[in-house]
Formats: sequence, structure tokens, C-alpha cells
Amino acid sequence: MTTTTGTPPPHLAGNFAPVPDEITTTELEVTGAVPPELAGWYVRNGPNPQDAASSHWFTGDGMVHGVRLDGGRAVAYRNRWVRTRTLESGARVYDERGNRDLAAGVANTHVVRHAGRTLALVESSLPYELSCERGHELETVGPYDFGGRLGTAMTAHPKTCPVTGELHFFGYGGPTPPYLTYHRADASGELTVSRPVDVPAHTMMHDFHLTSRHVVFMDLPVVFDLERATTVGGMPYAWCDTYGARLGVLRRDDPYGAVRWFDIDPCYVFHTLNAYEEAAADGTRLVLLGMRYPSLGDGVAVTSPAHLWRWTLDLAAGTVREEQVSDLPGEFPRIDDRLAGLAARVGHATAAPPAGGGPAAIHRHDLRGGGVTSHWFAPGRRPGEAAFAPADDRPGGPGWLMAYVYDAAADRSDLVVLDADDVSAPPVATIHLPRRVPEGFHGNWLAD
Repeated sequence: MTTTTGTPPPHLAGNFAPVPDEITTTELEVTGAVPPELAGWYVRNGPNPQDAASSHWFTGDGMVHGVRLDGGRAVAYRNRWVRTRTLESGARVYDERGNRDLAAGVANTHVVRHAGRTLALVESSLPYELSCERGHELETVGPYDFGGRLGTAMTAHPKTCPVTGELHFFGYGGPTPPYLTYHRADASGELTVSRPVDVPAHTMMHDFHLTSRHVVFMDLPVVFDLERATTVGGMPYAWCDTYGARLGVLRRDDPYGAVRWFDIDPCYVFHTLNAYEEAAADGTRLVLLGMRYPSLGDGVAVTSPAHLWRWTLDLAAGTVREEQVSDLPGEFPRIDDRLAGLAARVGHATAAPPAGGGPAAIHRHDLRGGGVTSHWFAPGRRPGEAAFAPADDRPGGPGWLMAYVYDAAADRSDLVVLDADDVSAPPVATIHLPRRVPEGFHGNWLAD
């Protein structure tokens, strides 16, 4: 795909351009020292259209990029397409009549592990399971529907409760109601809850909040357009000034009970950082943290940067307080996932402005005392999302941040490992990859 000037569009140019093949390389060069405590794979997902053409960055075929660490060594790099029905046969999520194929899709957004399964996710479709078999890591097993129980798509941002081991998630979409369904799988991976949630329209609900006792949905004014989905291509959503914005609170101990809605100022949130509960004399307050955009442009175009905001829901008073936490722009917020739903002490976000827009950074936000500590990258070096890898079994304890970093001068990428408690220090390790890793979305450290 090229523009009328013969140049590729921005989402297919520079480090957004796809790589042409799958490779496996062993014994990677390292500057610094790989922490010997790290044994496993760092895996990140992102768009990599097989035919080098796509109508939008969000719609390219998924490709996972993994680096294996073990015994203080960078043992291997491996990249693999997620071999979905769309990649293999051209199947579409919606056909020309608006019929939906849940096994179609690009599986290009996230990689998570639950109950022994590694799943590649995109919110329009079913998950695709990836192999963990030695020598065949990251190969595609096939679509996964929880033994036939999952009848909707699955969000790319499920959340595992660190107390119960349950996986909480939702599926949205479809041209007819129900537009939203909440799901829960137990620690063994069995789907135990699937309940529709009444919302007035199919909106683009990318993420949600989980606390120790509640689930919070974000019904925000980016609304589905079926004609765009079946004829125009690209992202079939548009900002709607009249839709409004609200947060829906559901008690985890009553998953089929009423959802209580709280109106908020119109905005959009692609990604939440965390949520937790505060005890109050007259009830409970829910504290929600996420990266807030004041609005989105047509086709979900980002027209201004996101900033970290806090929403405090007072369940007794029925009120919401909204406040900006930081004036630093950023995206891809992460915590130590073992504190999901609990009051984490710190959170991290990546700030990677466009080329020429200033230096990039990973910011460490002190969520209790305020303040930010940053790791600034040299000009031409652009980090992606930074996932947390723990050093021991203490939630909130020491660990490392891992992020792929593109070096424009070398046209190559590194896996950079930072000390999570001293992010401003030089990297603990910089693992030099045999090729660049295109701009992408989300990933995780998958320990052995």
C-alpha cells in the first residue's frame, strides 16, 4: 500500500514497516549483564502485515517477537506470525452482510499466560493459543474458545486477580445486542461466568478496571459504524459528541447483579494503569488510574497525547472526582501485575514522541507520594511498552523493566533491561537483536 505520492503511509513507514520473514537466532550479543534470576521469554505482539499492506496500523497481521533469557545469557531471538484464519485464508471479521467470524482477526495486540496457556489477543476476535513446547516456542496452535464456552470476542487486556487466580475479561462488539459481555475464568482456566451487560451501543471498549471486589467498565464515546466495517476498511469507529461517557461498576461477588453507572466527562482511555479500593467511613471508594485522551479523531486517530488521570468513585455518595495526575505525556502504562486490583506503589509509562518530537523516555510514577523518575533515551532511540519482570516472589518487590528499543541510526532493535527501582540509571543489560522489531503493542515476561 502506498500513498498517491508513491510513498508508504506513516503506519507502514520507518519502524512501523513490517519485517518480511520469520527467523531464529541464538546466542545474542549483550552489553552489560543479563540478571541470572531471569529464566524465560520476553514476548511482545504487534502488527506485521504479511503482504506489507494494511489500511490502518491496528489491522496488520499479528507477529510475536520473543527473546529467551537463561543463566545470565541471551539465549535466542525468535519472531513468528500468529497464523490466524485471516492470515492463512483472508477471512474477515465481518463479511459484506455484516456476519461476524469470531475465529477471524489478526491477533496482534497482546500476549498473556493463564492456566498454562499462552494466548495472543486482539479485541475483535477469539484468542489464538501459542506453543510453549521447547524448540517450537511461539508457533500457533489455533483459536481458543475455552472448550466451546466462549461465544464472544475477548478483550486484549484481561486481568488476573492475584488473590484468586481468576482471569477477568470481556467481549464487546457485534452489530446487534448484547454489545458487551463480562466473562470470568477460574484459576484452572474453566470459564465460569458469562453475562451480558446492557449498554446502548457498540462502543470501542479496549480496556477496563479490576479491583479486589469490583469490575469497572468504561463506556466511552467511540462508536461502531457497520458501513465502515464492511466497505471502507480501517478502523470502523468514530467519535460521537452526543454519546456521553460513563463508568459501570459491578460487584465481583454478584457477577449477575446490577451494574451501577457513573457519568464522567467525555474522553477516551485505551489503557488503564491500575485500580484499587479505599475504605471510607461511609462506604468504599474506588480509585481508577489510566491514560486519558480528551477525544479521538475519525477512525480513532490520536489528535493529542494521553496523560495519567485518576478517577475516584465514591460508592456511598454516588459521585466521581476526576483529576490529572501528571503533565507528562505517555502511553502503555504498566505495574507489577501481581498487584492488579491492589494499591501499587509505582507505575510505569512510555513516552515515545514521533521522530523529531524530542527524546523518548520511560517514566516511573510514584503513585503514593507523587513525583516521577525517568529513563531518557538518546536521540533516535525509541522504546516500546515496558513490562515488569520480578526478581523474587514479593509482589511490589524488586525487578526489572523490559522494552524493545528501536535505534534509528543502526536500523536495528535492542531488548533493554532496566532496574525497576532505579530507572534513571544506565541499563542493566542491552541485548542486541539481529534485526529491528517494528513498532507494536503489548507483551509480557513469561517466566519458566
